[in-house]
Amino acid sequence: MTDKKGKVYIVGAGPGDPELITVKAMKCLERAEVILYDRLVNPSLLDYCKANTEFIYCGKEPGNHCVSQDSIHKILLEKAKACKIVVRLKGGDPFIFGRGGEEAEVLAQNGIDFEVVPGITSGIAAPAYAGIPVTHRELSRSFAMVTGHCLNGQPNNIHWDQLAHGVDTLAIYMGVKHLPFICAQLQACGKDSATPIAVIEQGTTGNQRTVAATLETIVEVVTEKRITNPAMIVIGEVVKLSNKLSWFPEKFKEEILL
Repeated sequence: MTDKKGKVYIVGAGPGDPELITVKAMKCLERAEVILYDRLVNPSLLDYCKANTEFIYCGKEPGNHCVSQDSIHKILLEKAKACKIVVRLKGGDPFIFGRGGEEAEVLAQNGIDFEVVPGITSGIAAPAYAGIPVTHRELSRSFAMVTGHCLNGQPNNIHWDQLAHGVDTLAIYMGVKHLPFICAQLQACGKDSATPIAVIEQGTTGNQRTVAATLETIVEVVTEKRITNPAMIVIGEVVKLSNKLSWFPEKFKEEILL
C-alpha cells in the first residue's frame, strides 16, 4: 500500500520565450511524471523534465485538434487516479483563453487534487516585446483581453460597441482569421478608422514580426506581409509608442508609420 496520491498542476508556460516561465512552473516540470503539453509551449521547456517523464502532445491548430478536449479531460483523470503527478502545460496563462477553467472544473467534479500555476499571457508580453505598453498614464487607462475566436463562426456575440468606446486598449487573441470582421465591427460601432492597430506574429520568440497600420488599412498590410497565427492584435493609441520603445531585435523589424 502507498499513501501517494495523484495531483494535477495546470501550468502556464508563458508566451514563447522560455525564460519567461515562472520559478514555480519550472519546479512543477521537474517533479512531473506525466506532462500534457500544447502546441504553443516552447519545446525547450521539456528539457527540464525527468528522463522517464511521459509526454503527451495535445496541440490544437485551427480546424485540426489532434486530441479532443474531452479526451484531454479523460487522460487527466486517468493519470491522476493512477497516483501520478501530472502537469497540464499550456501556453501563456491557463485561465486566459486556454481552457484551463474547463479542465479545473472536470478535476474538481471528480475529486482530483489540483493546483493552478499562472503564466505570463501573450496579451501583455507580446506587445511589451514590440515596444507597446498596454497601459500608459497619458494614452491608456484601461485595457481589455478579447478572444477573436468563438465556438461557432465569427466572434459576433462579443459586445464590440462597448469595447469600441469603453476601453482604451484592446488585446485580441486568436483574431487574425477574423481580422476583417473585427475591424469592420469596431468601425461600424463608431471606433475611429484612424485608430492605430498592431499585429504581432510569434511574439517574444526569435521569429517575432510586428506590423502596424490603422483600423482602415491593417487588413491590407497583414495580407501583404503574410502575417499568420499565432499572433496578437493590439488596438489603441499606445501602438504609436512602438517605434520609440522598441527594444527586442525582431527578425523582420519594420518601422511603424502612424
